[in-house]
Amino acid sequence: MEIYTGDPIDERSPIPLEIVETEVDLYYRMAYSLYLLVDNNNRAGRDTVVIMPVGPVFQYRRFIFFLKQRPLDLSKLHCFFMDEYLREDGTLIDSDDPLSFRGFIQRELIEPMPEPTGFRSDQVYFPDPDDPARYDRRLEELGGAEVCYAGVGINGHLAFNEAVKDRMSVEEFRNLPTRLVELTQQTITINSNTALGGALEVVPRRAVTVGFRQIYESKAIRIYLNRPWQRAVVRKMLFGPITPAFPASIVRSHPDVSVVVTAEVAAPPRFALK
Repeated sequence: MEIYTGDPIDERSPIPLEIVETEVDLYYRMAYSLYLLVDNNNRAGRDTVVIMPVGPVFQYRRFIFFLKQRPLDLSKLHCFFMDEYLREDGTLIDSDDPLSFRGFIQRELIEPMPEPTGFRSDQVYFPDPDDPARYDRRLEELGGAEVCYAGVGINGHLAFNEAVKDRMSVEEFRNLPTRLVELTQQTITINSNTALGGALEVVPRRAVTVGFRQIYESKAIRIYLNRPWQRAVVRKMLFGPITPAFPASIVRSHPDVSVVVTAEVAAPPRFALK
């Protein structure tokens, strides 16, 4: 199949693509991109408004490292984090739950942040299941995101904008707002493997997610892929049909999108029993 080509994907990619040696290199690339964006905007007297993922996860430690080496004023940084898991009744899981994205950001970014940076708690935004539109309104008030940083799920989702088939056009999918969603079995399965050693029953079935519209309307989209199973994912994103059945494919039509992958992800998928 075309999408599983063994050719070097950086030579054939329809969008800018960089291959780095290891996942640690990828984390540093992602952290430095954010650091440089804030620094440049500070010099220009502008706010920095970004949409950020929890997955990849360890870039925030590197961002803290940069801040400790060369402090930055973060008083104009606004971080819109993509999503959060929900209980079955539609309420947020507790922030002290090991799967909580809110808790992760508190531990990995906010608590270890050196002083003084001027960064305040009201500069951190997560979608609210009781009023998802509030997230979109605040993002719009700030002029939209300058950059959306993202990973890609096994079925092509960005944030928890899950794949759909035969129900929605590309344009309709591109205009989806921030909302509550039901997670697909593919997402539950891969997330249980990544975070829980295969404990399917522990992964929440519901979430609240930033809309695909908010992602696509970002001035730039920067995608980072570091997991071995993303070998096929990156090829579907780059070379497969543009379709809501694999949402990441839709970003190929964005005017400013690029991808960073590890050498492991860039390698052709190997099909063998093991």
